[in-house]
Amino acid sequence: MSVPAAVGAHSARIGPNAIIQTLAALRERVGVAVTEDLLRAAGLSRYDAEAPSAMVPEDDVSELFHALRCRLDESEAAACARLAGYKTAEYVLAHRIPRPAQFVLRLLPPRLAAPVLLASISKHTWTFAGSGSVSIPRGAPVRIAIAGCPVCRGTQAAAPTCGYYASSFEGLFRALVTSRARVAEIACQATGAQSCVFEVRW
Repeated sequence: MSVPAAVGAHSARIGPNAIIQTLAALRERVGVAVTEDLLRAAGLSRYDAEAPSAMVPEDDVSELFHALRCRLDESEAAACARLAGYKTAEYVLAHRIPRPAQFVLRLLPPRLAAPVLLASISKHTWTFAGSGSVSIPRGAPVRIAIAGCPVCRGTQAAAPTCGYYASSFEGLFRALVTSRARVAEIACQATGAQSCVFEVRW
């Protein structure tokens, strides 16, 4: 069950791909009309007319994912969120990680490539977590935790809801560490956990 997020409660900002790629995934899977309706329900129709080109308020991201879960059935909402995450990973690979660095990472064995990628993720948490805090504890298996996760903020659910982050991380790990990488959200604030935890295995 979803409950409305607290609008205006947070002023942090997030990279625009959380909105751009989610809208692209929605249009691809459920069509333009449903996407427009969903944006109206979220109070975000301005993004239908023009995609954001700079950092966006994290409240907008929270409202978009809240509307996605409320307006679509559970399986479709999850599929759209995961597709948006993969699209975000593709964008990051195409535009944010230099080709030479990608080439070197792919040459390394996973046990050496993974810490390098995790260090890069840790340096750029401000671009995807907003006011949330990200921790990456040492040890195996690899885990990435987001406390104050903007994607599920204000949501109560019986199962984890942050497939957007899971597939974003999975796309990056598959491309740069090993094609065997799989990422699962093993804890979620929407289910009452203290943070959303994403476990990477290969």
